[in-house]
Amino acid sequence: MKEPPTVLRDPAAPPAAAGHSADSLRRDGFARYRAADLGLDPAAYAGELAEIDEVYARLPPDPYAPSTNRSRRYSHAVYLPWTRRLTFVPGAPDAAYGTVTEYWQDDHNPEYPHMRRRLPDIPAAQQGNPLLLHLIHTDLAQAMWHEELQHAPLYVGVHMIKLAVHEPGERAVSSPDCLHQDGASAATFTFAHLIGCTNIRGGDNVIAAPEGAGRQPADLPPDDLYARFALTEPLDGYAVHDHRVSHYVAPVHLGDDPGPGERRILIIGLAPYAPRL
Repeated sequence: MKEPPTVLRDPAAPPAAAGHSADSLRRDGFARYRAADLGLDPAAYAGELAEIDEVYARLPPDPYAPSTNRSRRYSHAVYLPWTRRLTFVPGAPDAAYGTVTEYWQDDHNPEYPHMRRRLPDIPAAQQGNPLLLHLIHTDLAQAMWHEELQHAPLYVGVHMIKLAVHEPGERAVSSPDCLHQDGASAATFTFAHLIGCTNIRGGDNVIAAPEGAGRQPADLPPDDLYARFALTEPLDGYAVHDHRVSHYVAPVHLGDDPGPGERRILIIGLAPYAPRL
């Protein structure tokens, strides 16, 4: 039996601190930010962040790539700009994972072209997490200058991804393992928020010209590489206006400290629902 949809309203007005990032996103096609830029004090959300981290601790391996040391969950929601109401869409029943949600990237992921993947849902109990909701609504606020997002229901994809390594020589790889775009429409935006990282090397992010999609950063001329950075502190993040840039995260390797290495990232994608009738 399907769970009822999770219906949530914007808990507060968008934080004023997000304005600077929104300006960068609109001007440059990408933006980098710290937690303070989103009106967030990580210490004030320590309990909510710990709850999210508990979900990451039990993320199931990617069912389509079990050898990549990548684990993930995915759910999607609908946002109505005129009411500021967010509704998580119930997943389909699944014997292995409880419920799953379909994830489709058309031909923008060269590793899974035109494949409709069914991924384990984010637990319903976490879909109302106040920190998660703050991040979603702040991301929406940063993109709502785009006119196409103001007059249609919006698709909000919420993706929990963990790259984890345990032994020297292991690598954990994101998908696709190249510069890419997530939809390439003029009204698609992708936001990334670091939940945490421990004892890793690699995992650097690269933002590049849109023509770099499908290629490695090293294969591009220097002028086509717009930014390279590492997310290191909880709730560090970045955003891309998808059709104007390509983006990439490097593989993760084990660091020099004892214990395993992990990179835990939350990806939030925004796009208008397309009419189908």
